[in-house]
This record gives sequence, C-alpha cells and structure tokens, in this order.
Amino acid sequence: MIDTHVHFWQYDEVRDSWIDDSMEVIRKDFLPSDIEELLVSNSVEGIVAVQADQSIAETRFLLDLAENNPRILGIVGWIDFLSDNFEEQLHTYRKYSKLKGWRHIVQAEPEGFLAYPQFVDNVKKLKEYNYIYDILVYYSQLEEAIEFAEKLPEQKLVLDHMGKPDLKTPEIDHWKKNITVLAKSANVYCKLSGLVTEAEKGKWTKEMLEPYLDVIFENFGTSRIMFGSDWPVMLLNTNYTEWIQLVKDYIQRFSKEEQQQILRGNAVDFYNL
Repeated sequence: MIDTHVHFWQYDEVRDSWIDDSMEVIRKDFLPSDIEELLVSNSVEGIVAVQADQSIAETRFLLDLAENNPRILGIVGWIDFLSDNFEEQLHTYRKYSKLKGWRHIVQAEPEGFLAYPQFVDNVKKLKEYNYIYDILVYYSQLEEAIEFAEKLPEQKLVLDHMGKPDLKTPEIDHWKKNITVLAKSANVYCKLSGLVTEAEKGKWTKEMLEPYLDVIFENFGTSRIMFGSDWPVMLLNTNYTEWIQLVKDYIQRFSKEEQQQILRGNAVDFYNL
C-alpha cells in the first residue's frame, strides 16, 4: 500500500500562519519519524511527500528528508511557475530521482489564476521532464480546473482531496456536476484524501461521506484513483488508521485487482515510483 499525500514540516508560527488557533493539534513539528509507526501498523510500504509551503526551501527540505528516508518514494515539490527562468529551474532538479512533480497552492490564489497564460505555459513544460502536476483547489474553483485540464491534454494531472467539496453545508450538486466534467479529461486522476477535513469537526459519519466517494468512483473509475491521507492535516477531524479503514471498507465492492490498483498500483504508475 502507498500513501500518495503526506506532509512534513518543522513548525514556524510566521511561515505556517495558516495553522490557526482552531488547529492546535497540528501546531508542531511533523517529521518522518512521527508517522513511521502508523505506516508499519497499517502495512503502508511508502509515501509521496507533498509540499505545504510555497518556497524553494520547502522543496529542498523534502529532498533532504527523502535522501535519508527510504519510505519516501516520491516528492511533489514547489517551484515558481510564474518565473521567467522556469525551465532553467527545472533543469537544476533533473538529478533528483525521487522528485516526481510539482504543486502550487491554487486554493489560496485569486479567481482566474489557473488561466494565467504564463502559468499554463510552464505547466505544459513539465511533460518533457516526466513531471506530474497536483491540482489543489476548492470546489468553487473546479470550473477553472476543468478549463486548465482541457488546455493540458498531454500532461499528467491529479486532483487533490477530491476537489474539496463543502461537507459543512453540505453542497454536493455543484461539486458533482464539475467533477463529472473534469473526469472526462482522461489525463486527470483523483486522490482519496482530505475529505473528512471539509466536514464539521466531530460531526461526520461514514454514511455522510459515501455519496461523495460514489461520485468519484462513478466518474474516475478504479484506474484513475489513488489512496492518500493528507496526514497530518487530517488529524483535525480523523486519524490515520480510521481513514485507511474507511477507504478499505468502501472499496470492498471492487475486485481484489481493482482494490490493489487504488491502494498501490495507480500510484506507482502515475508517480513513476
């Protein structure tokens, strides 16, 4: 089993100001040693470490961690997609075999960001380097993600956190409509991660989550879905073992081969692990 979405950080109250007073449980350091026991007890052989800060220092931090931790099979780093020397930056990273792709925190950007010509043009350059791109947006930005994916038919893309539907409302129709359209782009995959974080704290149930999982599986199929945890952010509303068990219970309806695709195979293929 492979977890395609894990974060690490050494907590800094200025840099990590997004971790507000309501998130005290994650206001501390989270390093590979802190998840090791959870990986072993849940038979997770490896992880993909994903950027949480928008800086070159973040990418270097993850590369250093990966060099000393064999369980980190891949890294999704950060790079300045609006830089005029973007391709020069890409060249400097080619020597790092564990660096599999890049992410920008688009959920924090103004409306229309995914349509910026320079941003789109630079994402198009990733294919030549065999890099993937992780899409991080709120459900309200999914229309932008649809247009973005349509402009990049040759680029491997993955939607983080199922497009962050609003489970507090709950709002499903608008999200479902856009997920259905986005999934028509065959180059787009989806991570089963971050869902519980979008629900009201302590007030979610498996039954509440099922309609959202149904939409994802109906549209992406078992060949374009990957398991992810979003640890440690997930700790705001669930725990590692609970989320793994919930996903495993849900996918019992599929064949053993399909379950293995979801839990491992698709991650290996998509991230070239």
